[in-house]
Amino acid sequence: MSKLIVVILSLYVMAISAFVVPTNKLSSKVAFVPSSLFASEEMEGEDSMYWEGEYPPSKVLGPLMSKMPSQLLGPISGLLLGICVVSCYQSGQLQLVPGAVASGSWVKWYLVLGSFMGPLAWGTHVACWIQRKNGM
Repeated sequence: MSKLIVVILSLYVMAISAFVVPTNKLSSKVAFVPSSLFASEEMEGEDSMYWEGEYPPSKVLGPLMSKMPSQLLGPISGLLLGICVVSCYQSGQLQLVPGAVASGSWVKWYLVLGSFMGPLAWGTHVACWIQRKNGM
């Protein structure tokens, strides 16, 4: 059971890395920068996350997911969605047990953890789409 927890938590951390926002190098050195100066400098820099077109570059996915191919991200997304659906279904079945809602015995930690996989499934689905559009 502990190996399953480690795998699920690893997938959770990996999916969260898709939404990593790069830190601003100027913020630690300068107390105040006019917004017009900052915006123009950021847009022209190599580290900017601005793009033109239908889809963003792979670098918006963070250091880990930007290197993963869409053929891997798609099944991970499906697996996470499946875990979410099964967890929600099992929670619903446990609520049907007489007295379970009043006592709270239907709340299981692993089902709560499994229900958190839904947003991660969406995030990995979007990452898969981005990687597929970028040819990965």
